[in-house]
Amino acid sequence: QVQLVERGGGLVQPGGSLRLSCAASGSIFSFDAMGWYRQAPGEQRELVATIASGGNTNYADSTKGRFTISRDNAKNTVYLQMNSLKPEDTAVYYCNARNIMPWRNYWGQGTQVTVSS
Repeated sequence: QVQLVERGGGLVQPGGSLRLSCAASGSIFSFDAMGWYRQAPGEQRELVATIASGGNTNYADSTKGRFTISRDNAKNTVYLQMNSLKPEDTAVYYCNARNIMPWRNYWGQGTQVTVSS
């Protein structure tokens, strides 16, 4: 069992920046991919960004060019740098660790990000 703990959420004005972190209790290198997802009230959880064990990244169209996902394997931590934040980025952000074979899929407890003036 791997535990994921997100930090860094908060209230920020439109155009501002936040950096989220996700600390894992075990090695993140053992997972095929780490990712960030978000869920706004009344909406389904959606992909924000993922980073594979080899370093390849994938972004949702809505976050491409504004958000950057990165990982520090030595610290077992994944980051999400969010710039040029918009009110529509408001959501609970969840960290995810996923491995296909064998199947393992873990979620953090989430951290609230609110973009408002």
